[in-house]
Amino acid sequence: MTPQPTTAAPSADAAGRTGPDLADRIHGGWLGRIAGNMLGKPVEQGEVWTRARIDRYLQRAEALPLTDYLPEPTDPADRAVLRPEWRACVRGRIQGSCRDDDVDYTILGLDLLETHGFGFSTEQVGALWLLRLPYLQTFTAERVAYRNLVDGLRPPLTATYHNPYQEWIGALIRADIHGWTCPGDPARAAGLARRDAVLSHTGNGVYGAMWAAALIAAAFTAPSVRDALESALGVIPAGSRLARTVRRVAALHDSALPWQETLATVAGETPGLGWIHTVPNAAVLTAALLYGDDDFTRTLALAVRGGLDTDSNAATAGSVAGVRTGAAAIPARWTQPLQDTVRSAVSGFDGVRISALAERTLRLAAAGP
Repeated sequence: MTPQPTTAAPSADAAGRTGPDLADRIHGGWLGRIAGNMLGKPVEQGEVWTRARIDRYLQRAEALPLTDYLPEPTDPADRAVLRPEWRACVRGRIQGSCRDDDVDYTILGLDLLETHGFGFSTEQVGALWLLRLPYLQTFTAERVAYRNLVDGLRPPLTATYHNPYQEWIGALIRADIHGWTCPGDPARAAGLARRDAVLSHTGNGVYGAMWAAALIAAAFTAPSVRDALESALGVIPAGSRLARTVRRVAALHDSALPWQETLATVAGETPGLGWIHTVPNAAVLTAALLYGDDDFTRTLALAVRGGLDTDSNAATAGSVAGVRTGAAAIPARWTQPLQDTVRSAVSGFDGVRISALAERTLRLAAAGP
């Protein structure tokens, strides 16, 4: 049984927002992350599902522009290379969310803050993984770090020993909880995310987590999504490859270059990094947010149509868009199929209510440092 939160609700967050508004925005973040993850999951394999192939899939199903969950495939060749979970993730078939690491780590991060508070250590992050997270539900850098923990290594060696995935996207997908619990305080959110990320990542892998946490924290109070992105850039080294790439996407957007051409340009400037590396995925995410222009549906759609790690990018884009939109204003076609229920491999959390996760996150946000 997952412990349930108490019923008292806070009246305001650190940025002075009213309690109901903060509650709606945090709930929107959870719903946006889970809906985005579900939207992108069937085509999560960037080597196969290029931007062009995703759009061909949608065109054959008469689903462009994309305004709902992915349609069922009409081409047997597409059906053969979709993720095996696709039948539970396409429109008309969704009955609650599928299990996925993009959501598992968010739940695990919530448990971390409830168990150890905001003063948690990197060692405590690792201990909680061993306690609650099945080894075979970890991937790339997280699996290496998990194995290193079992072998008795301690951070930062857990991130560097026999780990070729140190700058991949895994730490970034763990960052949302730190943004939601630090509304309007991107620097504090980034600090929490860094302490989590160094268990398994280095360099741009860590910067990606810091940037994402700061972006989500800033989304609560920034006048626009562009302002939130600018705030997030302030927490990572300006000369890092991640910061340079995010600024490049923003500059191309400002020049009125079409979305497709912006992604093609940046892809040509970041060759050889692979479809799970933090930097090219941050480019897709940044483009989705800027060209989505605070429209929830368009933001999610562009995050998936951008290719690469589709479910991770759409999950983070959905988190930002959900915070900015609030749960009450997210179109029902995204939220109703989730049935307020999430599947999870995290011990003690399978079948938990999304609304309960949001309530527990609200308490942490209201508690502050």
